[in-house]
Amino acid sequence: MGSLVRSEWRARPAESTLLDQRDRRTFALVVDDSITVRRVTQRLLERNGMRVLTAKDGVDAVSLLQENLPDIILLDIEMPRMDGYEVAAHVRSDPRLKNIPIVMITSRVSEKHRARAIELGVDDYLGKPYQESQLLDAIEPLVNRRPRRCPLGS
Repeated sequence: MGSLVRSEWRARPAESTLLDQRDRRTFALVVDDSITVRRVTQRLLERNGMRVLTAKDGVDAVSLLQENLPDIILLDIEMPRMDGYEVAAHVRSDPRLKNIPIVMITSRVSEKHRARAIELGVDDYLGKPYQESQLLDAIEPLVNRRPRRCPLGS
């Protein structure tokens, strides 16, 4: 009996993955070391009909990107273990990920930081604190220009 329960429990992630791939909502990955920023951004995006996954730093984000293909990445610069520049460079160098739009959201608003982000291939650059409408206005055209994933069975 116990082995049946364990096998059922192990099968569930595959089912949720199947459902996630059929979900046509915009899928965003929010990467920020601040739990407050992650939660506030997650709630904003979910209120606006998006599906959201969060990562606490760059290492966590790279790990999540191994099994997830978001429509957009919202990325902070200053984080422990792997910063936003390193994540952006990783995404742009990976053939599977390179076309995912990246919006950098950071308190580093100098031209030097912006120029480095743009050089790495970041699509947009917003300063903190951002206005909700400003973030949504940055996301929409980037997601709309990208070809949508085909759900399974289509």
